[in-house]
Amino acid sequence: MNNLHSHHEKRWLILGIMSLSLIIVMLNNVTLNVALPKLAIDLNADNTQLQWIMDAYALIFGGTLLVMGSLGDRFGRRSALQLGLVVLAGSAAWAAFFAETADQVIAARAMMGLGAALVMPATLSIVIVVFPKEERGKAIGIWAAMAGVGAPIGLLVGGYIMEHYDWQIVFLINVPIIIFALIIGALVVPESKEAKTTPLDWIGSFLSILTLSAILYGIIEGPNLGWASNEVIASFVIGIVSLIVFIKWENHTPHPILPMSFFSNRGYSVGLVAISLAFFVMFSFMFMQMLHFQLVRGYSPLEAALRFLPLPLGLMPAAANSDKLVAKFGVNRVVGSGLLLVTIALAIFSQVSIDTPYVMLALMFLLLGLGMGLTMAPSTTVVMDAIPADKAGVGSATNDASREVGGALGIAIGGSALNELYQRSIVIPPGLEAKAELINNSFPAAIKIGQELKMQGNPAGEILIENARFAFIEGMQASSLIAGVIALTASIIAYRMMPKKISISEDKSLQQQEE
Repeated sequence: MNNLHSHHEKRWLILGIMSLSLIIVMLNNVTLNVALPKLAIDLNADNTQLQWIMDAYALIFGGTLLVMGSLGDRFGRRSALQLGLVVLAGSAAWAAFFAETADQVIAARAMMGLGAALVMPATLSIVIVVFPKEERGKAIGIWAAMAGVGAPIGLLVGGYIMEHYDWQIVFLINVPIIIFALIIGALVVPESKEAKTTPLDWIGSFLSILTLSAILYGIIEGPNLGWASNEVIASFVIGIVSLIVFIKWENHTPHPILPMSFFSNRGYSVGLVAISLAFFVMFSFMFMQMLHFQLVRGYSPLEAALRFLPLPLGLMPAAANSDKLVAKFGVNRVVGSGLLLVTIALAIFSQVSIDTPYVMLALMFLLLGLGMGLTMAPSTTVVMDAIPADKAGVGSATNDASREVGGALGIAIGGSALNELYQRSIVIPPGLEAKAELINNSFPAAIKIGQELKMQGNPAGEILIENARFAFIEGMQASSLIAGVIALTASIIAYRMMPKKISISEDKSLQQQEE
């Protein structure tokens, strides 16, 4: 057995490996979005199959996070990380070389979600273990920065690949990066796990998967099936009932997978709320802007992704240096101010028109990135500070689950608001009544129909495109206001309820067993 002290000198290299592993997970969340049109043509995938190609990953990933984090604590966090990376690489390679139908891609995406659920909690819990308490805020800030920039990078990578290669490369690009992370991780990352082995909470594990999966399914399918549909209502009912049973079980079992006592810590509870609401805003905003840049402003996927760059350029330095601001002003003020910056950016964005110059949009993206960086890193530090080191994997998993639920809600609610306002605002030119339902239900379909009519020399095509763009902007403005209200609410919660100081507990990680 090696002493963990011997690994502390490599802690910054270990953080680099964890950041790379984290970016791999975040890339898989968004990169495939850009490839869906080509994938649909090659595999003859219908809309339902395309939806599940995206949702299979999100459902399995979000649904199993808590269990996978707990398994990492129990059997070894490095082992969980390495196994997750192997599952990700194997699934991605199989999809690239052998998948011939949409259903096969869906199965591969589900397996990738399982691998990601092993990787993501392990990355943060390993960071907690290898860094001493005085450097932990800085390390978590860098980790949070990587979590925040992963999605914009994913759009950029996906856009580049789709302009130069086939959809299979979206999967294949993961493999060499993962192999590199596996080799370096095996050489450098120390193994760590619970100091005292306890019986696995099988019932709690099952209930956590059922709860998270049912709630995520309802959120994801709500915009497609309708929020009042029997399937969505049943999903939410199952999720809420299983959540109640889960809480009761965890309060009475001697070895819970997620001790409910964690939630009595104000920093833990409010930190999770802040993270969830921040990702609600971020994913809602990114969803809108990809449509805005491509279908309203006419950019290619790569050109659209490049215009997101001011967001990570603001987010990365803000997150990486947020520990210094927290030490000076207090975590509640830093997080509250970060969310206030997000609110201001979204309020300004609600006034954007079709003719707004990109330089103005870039400044708002930069402001949004700064706010997100100041929010995510201190909130994550507060959450991880509230739990014992032995439960670092579970703590990281709850942190990740809050991101996943918040992001899914952001896309679902933001998308629903956008669609509702679009439908109310769209004016269909005379002569296109036969296509009214398709135009009403889909902004991309309206643009496509308009472009086809223009190519045929039909003047109704240009009118339809202009009307659809105007209706989309109306919806985007309303959706930005909703996201702004969410951000403002989160800012007030942070100012009033989040603790002022992060008081890192004594470093218990050295008590953990090592192999």
